[in-house]
Amino acid sequence: MTCGHIYDEALGDEHEGFAPGTLFSQIPDDWCCPDCGATKEDYVLYEEK
Repeated sequence: MTCGHIYDEALGDEHEGFAPGTLFSQIPDDWCCPDCGATKEDYVLYEEK
């Protein structure tokens, strides 16, 4: 179960040290969600409809 946090590659994540434009694939494999602790492996691609 995850919290629904969305990582936006265009925005990056300043708090985590990821500059805007940082691809999700470039984030270290041991990274976890800053909100709920879910692993990178638990994330799924979000596509707007």
